[in-house]
Amino acid sequence: MIQTRNLRKTYLFGEAQVHALDGVALSIAAGEMVAIAGASGSGKSTLMHILGCLDTPDEGEYLLEGENVATLSPNKLADVRNRRIGFVFQSFNLLPRVSALENVELPLLYAGRHDARAVAAKALETVGLGDRLQHEPSQLSGGQRQRVAIARAMVSDPAIILADEPTGNLDSHTGIEIMGLFKQLNNEGRTIILVTHDAQVASYCNRRIQFRDGRVVE
Repeated sequence: MIQTRNLRKTYLFGEAQVHALDGVALSIAAGEMVAIAGASGSGKSTLMHILGCLDTPDEGEYLLEGENVATLSPNKLADVRNRRIGFVFQSFNLLPRVSALENVELPLLYAGRHDARAVAAKALETVGLGDRLQHEPSQLSGGQRQRVAIARAMVSDPAIILADEPTGNLDSHTGIEIMGLFKQLNNEGRTIILVTHDAQVASYCNRRIQFRDGRVVE
């Protein structure tokens, strides 16, 4: 599903160079549930942005289902982000003044789907929020907001779901519920990649890739 070769990414802060990724090579098979683990600043979020086609490396190759991402046009990259990859973020990234239903249907509207409303409603029912369709994010708990974010990530039926610290803003009990939901999605055949510094979150995954100072160390 995913293969990277010698990925390098450097950021400049004044005259200082920070090597966020320093020669990263890894492979992730279809259907895996993988934790990208490491401390803050280890490079794991930079990797997620590249895997999600939100950023590009300075050097190296990223192959997505055998296709070199660097060769894709901006329109093709946008299509990949919309149809093949779902995103879940620590801060939820929901539009604050629209309903849960409208948040979830947004990717489908971008894709030109005429059944967006019905498909979005079904996705929210799947994550246990069938009775919260018209609630705005401010009317939902943190766990419910993350469920909306997961419904939005899965609504286009992507092959891959990328989640960046998905339990970081949740209490431990709610975090367990959210991780159970990710396990369910993985059991349905989706490839799940979780970026986390939390060993308990990583323990839900079938495999852990440990980062330190921009490199894979385990």
